[in-house]
Amino acid sequence: MLTLPVLGMLLMMTRAQAHHSFGLEFDTDARAQLTGMVTQVRFSNPHVRYRVDVESTDGSVESWELQAASVTSLRGQNWNRDSVKVGDVVSVEGQLGRNGAKKLFIRGIAVTDGGRYGSAASDSNQALVDEAYLSAADYGYGDINSTYPIDITGAWSNRYKFRTTVDDLEPKPMPMTAEARAIYENINKYDDPALRCLSYGLPRLFGNPYNMTIYDAGTHYLFLYVDHNSPRRIWMDGRMPAADTPATSNGFSVGHWENDELVIETTHLLPGWLDGTGYPMSGEQTRLVERYSFADDRLTMDRVMTIHDPYYTAPLTRVRGAARGNNLDVNEQLACDPTGYFSDLNEAGMLEKYLDPEVYLNP
Repeated sequence: MLTLPVLGMLLMMTRAQAHHSFGLEFDTDARAQLTGMVTQVRFSNPHVRYRVDVESTDGSVESWELQAASVTSLRGQNWNRDSVKVGDVVSVEGQLGRNGAKKLFIRGIAVTDGGRYGSAASDSNQALVDEAYLSAADYGYGDINSTYPIDITGAWSNRYKFRTTVDDLEPKPMPMTAEARAIYENINKYDDPALRCLSYGLPRLFGNPYNMTIYDAGTHYLFLYVDHNSPRRIWMDGRMPAADTPATSNGFSVGHWENDELVIETTHLLPGWLDGTGYPMSGEQTRLVERYSFADDRLTMDRVMTIHDPYYTAPLTRVRGAARGNNLDVNEQLACDPTGYFSDLNEAGMLEKYLDPEVYLNP
């Protein structure tokens, strides 16, 4: 059997940088490096996973799980299904699983005698990507409403001015009520709707780095996000939600222009999480206000979301950007695969509980 050296396990301070329930599953303050042979590849959403055999210093072999970001995110870094194969020897660095779990969350991977992907790749590749987002735009136009001050139709990259949607809300410390804190302190990683392949919707969708296309349909804008293949309508014709409007993951959005700034207000949201940390959102009484401000050349925009929710004693804000880009990937995202989620539940002895539909849909 092929034996592989373990690189020194390194502990160091770091910040969490993932958008699912990262802080509950991985130790944000502990990092490690290792080298091993790939024994399993699961290239599917919501997280790409690899299983790697690593030889310990005493000669025994340990099986480690490597978790990476979503297929959509990796594909944008030229990190594809065939980039890492069973039998490949890989070197990785990442954040350790909690409670001694043999797992790492990785943002890059280097294949011996092969390619380097994600953070392990050359920084020059990322520079080329960032430059493309700020280049002169060749993008498709939808039908436009000539009364609007700016034509915003076309493809946008939300990686511009991206920040990780984990504990990114201001102000800090989080101004939680006693009710919110009690909910927050009793969540666990398996409660994350994203891990269950359910659409987590707003406000988390607003914070993610994936591409989107905006269409002008006259009475409304259609925002089509690659992430979870999520369509969102922003009604621009003055209509208000009907009395029987149901709550949904993306809610009911109405918009208007204030000079050159687009303002969107969203209500009728389902309860959920504000971010990957698990801060709770009431849903029924949540109100989101977004403001989109555009650069003079119309190639970039600043996006600010203000969250009003009775779980918090002050409004919360999330700040992002977006930029037009050439040849952006706006293809449909691959279907989410919950196999890894259920495998984890099975290993934790919690499968029966979470197979209950009432728990699965609303833990």
